[in-house]
Amino acid sequence: MLNFIYWPISAILWFWHKVFSFVLDPGWGFTWVLSIIFLTFTIRLILVKPMVKQMRSSRKMQEMQPKLQAIREKYKNDQQKMMEESRKVQKEAGVNPLAGCIPVLVQVPVFFGLFHVLRSFNRTGTGVGQLGLSFEENRNLPNYVFSVADVNSFLDARIFGVPISAFIGMSEDMFQAFQPVDFSRWQIILVAAPLILIIAAATHFNARMSIDRQKSRLASGKQQAPSGEMMQNQMQMMNKMMLWFMPLTILFTGFLWHLGLLFYMVTNNVWTFFQNRYIFDKMDREEDAEEAAKKAAARTSAPKPGVRPAGAKKKKKK
Repeated sequence: MLNFIYWPISAILWFWHKVFSFVLDPGWGFTWVLSIIFLTFTIRLILVKPMVKQMRSSRKMQEMQPKLQAIREKYKNDQQKMMEESRKVQKEAGVNPLAGCIPVLVQVPVFFGLFHVLRSFNRTGTGVGQLGLSFEENRNLPNYVFSVADVNSFLDARIFGVPISAFIGMSEDMFQAFQPVDFSRWQIILVAAPLILIIAAATHFNARMSIDRQKSRLASGKQQAPSGEMMQNQMQMMNKMMLWFMPLTILFTGFLWHLGLLFYMVTNNVWTFFQNRYIFDKMDREEDAEEAAKKAAARTSAPKPGVRPAGAKKKKKK
């Protein structure tokens, strides 16, 4: 059912592995890690433009809040009319509320797609999603775009002495896919645990960066606070989820993530940090330019000192 995700993800990973194989050993663990890192770069680069559009759309939505609030108050007893008028205002401003969800929604299937593709290199386990194949069967079965030779290359690849498709919670029978089994669960933990901690901390600090900017914009008056107690509570709840719930989720589920997926998440968070710095600076410059243009327009339209406003009538002398 999700093949439309698995095949493209495996194709991008395959492409970068072939690229790096021209200059590096194809079976070297670092070659595969680099392939995963550049898969991340490829996906995130595609999403930069939608992310910028999403930020601009969010800014316009903030500017529209007084109009939307007036519509909600005017048609509070007519939900259909309220929705129609709200959509009309959004259309006039060129805003699509659903467009802001695209960058986030795209990353979710990418994450699960990569999770599945990496796990499918080792199908020897008997747990959920595993096929229970023997060592020989697994070694002689392709994995989406990857040939049998690629599958063996991936299974034999090591990073710090541990297979890059290994994960902390893998069952003992899955160890047999990697021959020779020259590693232990503790070695997997020693490699995976620091990556999990880095991902959780980076997720927290990236969220902190966004929330601090939001607070700064509210304090400077460049962004209006959500109207109504319910909206304010929702915003506070979302901020807490970003700051604490997501990092804690990573800590508690990290034992299920392959090393390859952990490297993807580390790279994704590093990209997010620098992308946010770039986009936030870009948005701040645009907002400052728009504010300066509005002030300049107001000065131009204002009457000069000593000049009677246009249309003003002279008072008759008695």
